Amino acid sequence: MTNIHSVLKQYWGYDSFRPMQEDIIRSVMNGRDTLALMPTGGGKSITFQVPAMSRDGICIVITPLIALMKDQVENLKKRHIKAVAVYSGLTRREIDIELTNCIYGGYKFLYVSPERLCTDIFRTRVCEMKVTLIAVDEAHCISQWGYDFRPAYLEIAAFRELLPDVPVLALTATATPAVVEDIQAQLHFAEPHVLQTSFERKNLVYLVRRAEDKQRYLLKTLSRFPGSGIVYVRNRKKTREIAQFLQHNGISADFYHAGLGKEVRSERQDKWKEDYCRVMVATNAFGMGIDKPDVRFVIHIDTPDTLEAYFQEAGRAGRDLQTSYAVLLYEKADHNKLEQRLRVSFPEPDMIRRVYHALGNCLQVPLGGGRDIPLDFSLERFTTMYRFEVLSAYHALKLIEREGYIQYDEDPQAAAKVHFLVLRDDLYKFQVSNEEFDKFIKLLLRSYTGFFSEYVSIDEAALAKNAKVSIDVIYEYLKQLDKMKIIDYIPRRRQSVITYLRERIDEKFLTISTANYKVRKNIMEEHIGAVIRYAESTDKCRSAMLLEYFGEKNVAPCGQCDYCIRHREHEISDADWERVREETRDPDQADIAAISQKTGIREHKVIEIIRQMKDNG
Repeated sequence: MTNIHSVLKQYWGYDSFRPMQEDIIRSVMNGRDTLALMPTGGGKSITFQVPAMSRDGICIVITPLIALMKDQVENLKKRHIKAVAVYSGLTRREIDIELTNCIYGGYKFLYVSPERLCTDIFRTRVCEMKVTLIAVDEAHCISQWGYDFRPAYLEIAAFRELLPDVPVLALTATATPAVVEDIQAQLHFAEPHVLQTSFERKNLVYLVRRAEDKQRYLLKTLSRFPGSGIVYVRNRKKTREIAQFLQHNGISADFYHAGLGKEVRSERQDKWKEDYCRVMVATNAFGMGIDKPDVRFVIHIDTPDTLEAYFQEAGRAGRDLQTSYAVLLYEKADHNKLEQRLRVSFPEPDMIRRVYHALGNCLQVPLGGGRDIPLDFSLERFTTMYRFEVLSAYHALKLIEREGYIQYDEDPQAAAKVHFLVLRDDLYKFQVSNEEFDKFIKLLLRSYTGFFSEYVSIDEAALAKNAKVSIDVIYEYLKQLDKMKIIDYIPRRRQSVITYLRERIDEKFLTISTANYKVRKNIMEEHIGAVIRYAESTDKCRSAMLLEYFGEKNVAPCGQCDYCIRHREHEISDADWERVREETRDPDQADIAAISQKTGIREHKVIEIIRQMKDNG
């Protein structure tokens, strides 16, 4: 354990750990199953990455967020750490090569979606790996009481039986007491063991503002808050509309959602992180893995479905511990919208079966076939073709996914990949005898590394720019080399991907479990009720409400949220009383505005003191 500080310094450049990180690291390195509860921005990834780098062997990281696992793998590679991600949507050959590399290639991290755990190829190969730690990210997904329950997470307990001596580190930023208990039970902890930092963010000011005209109020709010921030909305169309509205009013703003191209998203994120853009208007796709410490405000124009989601998104403000603001703009109509979301999120079972049947026909998957084959999918084309309402069809697909029949990868911008199928010596012979391909192959080898051991993501546009040719020329070379079996070329996907995790069945036999439908619907109803109570409350500290929701006891008021400010403003000191009484000795001369100006006491306080004087004769 003596080298964990040197590992931290060597790979991450930090001299010391943040609060609780070292305790978590020492716990798992002592072989203890550990549940770590750390707030958003608390540095969860360090707690499994440092122990994995401190020992020989590989760490398996289980996470449901494909976009996040891709980002983390890329970040590790930039630090010259070998890491790979395996998830539905990869070809079987890709998966085969990546898992072989994890056995023989000195890889330190294998990121995997929970759906992969039960596949035969994964279970066979993992037994050949030297696994030192299993990290379960977003661990609340294993609990049916959590806000984002995923049935595939229940496979982790059976998966642990293959690696009985390997400790588990479960990580989450948000969990109620019931979820904390359930996570440990579902993961078969040897003994209960929770390490938790307080969820309190002393530098974060929580404000709920009643606003009928939210755009106008947004402008007013931005004029008061300095620095950069995030404005969250529910849908993609609204991101563009609000960003344009801000631009028209002289505020530097841009928009972000998962439907934008990867390069566009990356460019906009970088501009915002480097303060060339002040405000990012985004869906909840924006924020995961973003390490920008000086976010001064997070404003929600649309109300999230859960306090867990709100707490995570609001927590992206003020990671540098400087005063920052989390603002929820709320109006009466939002109450009805939240209840409408509940109805839309759980289509009738007959509707779900019709969507499943139509999906198989749309993708031309025969009964009894289709398993583990990634298939391009367009929700827009699908709903138009079968005349489904878009939101209902989307939520039906997500319920089918929760049941473990399919995996729906909504990220349409998976990069193109290349893997050389021939050995280096054979490639050299090919180049000598095929001069027309020689320059192109050299361009590939100069631009990227690792082609002979793994699939490498490439950018055809960048290759075209470097070679000073059109992108069509690059495509043609790649397709020709693929046809000649020199490379395996997987073109860039521009659509979402659906992968059948089981063979297609007749929709009559599709099972919609009580746990995934009725129970989940009741839980969502409870979550929405908690959000409404938070937004509409006028008699309790905002911070205290959030902390008590997550199980913290005897929480003191924060003294800075909208409730605490209102409460403090109505407190009247003896000095205020005496000054107002002095100014009202001559009733004919007593003018409230003049008294306020002369004494420096706000008008509403002056009125309150006069009322008290009257009541007391």
